Amino acid sequence: MAIRELGYVVIETAKPVEWREFLTNVAGVMVAENAAHGADHYRIDDRPFRFRIEQAGAERLAAAAYEIDTREALDALAARIEAAGRVVTWGDDAQSAARHVDAYFRTSDPAGNGLEFFVGTARDEVEFVSPQGVSGFVTGEMGMGHAVFSAPDFPATHAFYRDTIGFHDTDLPVFHLMGPDGPPMHFAFMHADNGRHHSLALGEGPAAPTGCIHLMLEMRDMMDVGKCYDRMRLAGVPESATLGRHTNDEMTSFYMQTPSGFDLEIGCDGLVIDPANWETTAHKTISEWGHVWAWQKAMEEAAANEAARAEAAE
Repeated sequence: MAIRELGYVVIETAKPVEWREFLTNVAGVMVAENAAHGADHYRIDDRPFRFRIEQAGAERLAAAAYEIDTREALDALAARIEAAGRVVTWGDDAQSAARHVDAYFRTSDPAGNGLEFFVGTARDEVEFVSPQGVSGFVTGEMGMGHAVFSAPDFPATHAFYRDTIGFHDTDLPVFHLMGPDGPPMHFAFMHADNGRHHSLALGEGPAAPTGCIHLMLEMRDMMDVGKCYDRMRLAGVPESATLGRHTNDEMTSFYMQTPSGFDLEIGCDGLVIDPANWETTAHKTISEWGHVWAWQKAMEEAAANEAARAEAAE
């Protein structure tokens, strides 16, 4: 069995208008025509859609959908997931047609994060034209990008993706995000059977109410990323992390908050690996430079304010 790529994502939201503004005016994504079942579709390449936005009462990533190479492998994967105690729900013909796939099922990991697995993706001749002039996104055999999930029970969730589903470990670091004296946090960056450094990642921590920590889209060059950074600022979209360069996948990127509360990473120049011969790494730092997070800025400001109050009281 081969996991080909992250094919698309399904987002449930009560803010479809905000999502349209965010995707088209900030991220530079193209509106797709003829979405089915009342959803909105958005594209970044020759696939009929990559974002499926469904009207709902909650704000969450309902599913990250990964393509499997054959129908036989998809059936076998469903059986393994059921044997692992997770519920598997197959989509009907109409739901499959709406996703432009031959067949798919929905399930979840041990942390409750939503997943879909499918076979038979469609391509078309519709030219991708960004409303903001983005030259293009890096997709093709490497798929849409990546998704990052929370894992309260990290060992069980990591084992599920590795042993039950069949993702492969790329980088298994342990970070001390709250400082050297803070608790260790385990991460797993995992690749599919393609050259993208990771198509899925897990971070040890409480379950995210939005069903996701972040999604990532890779643009073709730094000019596109820089212009998107400016659009974020001018649109008043909250910045989650400043520009920086990750140590493990070498991506230069920034993070911004989506209308549903989780983040979207926009980057370029990511490392391309040889998935057949990659040896798992364990990097010690998240970033070589930059990527100052909003929560870090808040902690620094709180510490500075406390110091100022203490000095004033002397």
